[in-house]
Amino acid sequence: MDSPSRSDAQSANPFTQVPIEITISVGKARPLVRELLRLKRDAVLPLDRRVDDPVELYVGDRLIARGELTELTGDQAGQLAVRLTEVADLQNGL
Repeated sequence: MDSPSRSDAQSANPFTQVPIEITISVGKARPLVRELLRLKRDAVLPLDRRVDDPVELYVGDRLIARGELTELTGDQAGQLAVRLTEVADLQNGL
């Protein structure tokens, strides 16, 4: 008798159907408090990354992947998305 494949076992697990929130980090800013207090609408807050640098994907505080920002086309034109370039091994859980 064949044992069930990993994908069969995952599809039988009800937790695989639960949505999960992924946070995409595009960079950090480190202004002084006095600079932060002066921020107004249309102020520019420089980040520590460039536009073409990779972004990081997190579930909670765990880094799960890296990727590059891209813009969708067609019916979703203008919407941001991430093209994955590196993915952590998540087989043993988050």
